[in-house]
Amino acid sequence: MASSLHTSTLHSLPLLARGKVRDNYAVGSDRILMVASDRLSAFDVIMGEPIPGKGALLTQMALFWFEKFGPQGLNLCPIHLTGQAPESVVAPDEVAQVQGRSMLVKRLKPLPVEAVVRGYLAGSGWKEYQANGAVCGVALPPGLQNASRLPVPIYTPAAKAAVGEHDENISLAQTVDMIGLDLATRIRDISIALYQAAAAFALTKGIIIADTKFEFGLDAAGTLTLMDEVLTPDSSRYWPLESYAEGSNPPSYDKQFVRDWLEAAQVDGKPWSKTPPAPRVPDAVIAQTAAKYQEALQRLTA
Repeated sequence: MASSLHTSTLHSLPLLARGKVRDNYAVGSDRILMVASDRLSAFDVIMGEPIPGKGALLTQMALFWFEKFGPQGLNLCPIHLTGQAPESVVAPDEVAQVQGRSMLVKRLKPLPVEAVVRGYLAGSGWKEYQANGAVCGVALPPGLQNASRLPVPIYTPAAKAAVGEHDENISLAQTVDMIGLDLATRIRDISIALYQAAAAFALTKGIIIADTKFEFGLDAAGTLTLMDEVLTPDSSRYWPLESYAEGSNPPSYDKQFVRDWLEAAQVDGKPWSKTPPAPRVPDAVIAQTAAKYQEALQRLTA
C-alpha cells in the first residue's frame, strides 16, 4: 500500500484551509485543489494516526457518485468538478501527494447548511426519537425501533460548525432565515432526491445508506452547486444489507471501530474526554478501519 499522508505540504499553491480530512489550496481565483488526506476524525477530534489509503478511497467514492449525479448521469444538480487533472496544477515534486486523492473543483461560495437526509432511525436520531417521538423536530410514527426504516426519508439540516466544533441541528424554518426560502427548499428537495437515487442504487450492491449529508455552494452566477464530498463513509452511514436487523445497530462501513475503541479508551486512568489530544489508536484498529473503507468501495463499484 502507498505511504500514508496525514498532512499535505504543497509549496506551489497557497493553502486556504485544513479541514478534518481535506486540505484545500487556491488555484487562481476560481478553482480549489481539494487534497483528501488519510486523517481520521472521531467525535470531531482529529486522530494522530492516519488510516492508510483512506484519502484515495474517499476520493474514488466521491468521484463515483459525482459521475452518477452529474451531467453525464442523472443530472440532478450541477456539480463542482472542473474535469481537469489535479496533477496539472502542482509542481512535479508534489504529484505524489495529490495523485489519486485529489479533486480540482470550482471555487464556490459555500452555503452554511449541512443538508442531512435520514432514511433510517440511527445514532443520535434514535436517541432523540426515544425521548420525544421526533428527530430534529420531525415527528415520526410510534412503534419504531433502532435501525427502523423510516416511512419516507426525512430532511434534518444542520448549521455548519468550525473545525473541532459540533454541527448544530436546525429546523427548515431556520435555514430559510439563513439563506432564503428558494435556496432552502431547493436544497431540501435536491438532497432528498440525491439520497433516494443513491440509496436505491446501493441496495442493488448489498449496501444500505442509512443517512448522509450533502453540502452546496453558489458559483459566480448564483447557480446552486453540489460540492465537497458526496456519499462517502465519512459523510454517510453505510450498513451491509446481509447484517441488517431492525432493533439492533448494524455494523457499519466507516470509523465505527475507532469510535468503539475510543468509547472504552482510558487516558490517565479515566475515560477519554472526547477533547484533544486523542489517545493513540492501536495498529489493529487502524487496520480494521482501513479494511472496512476498502470493502465499501469494492462492493459499491463492483
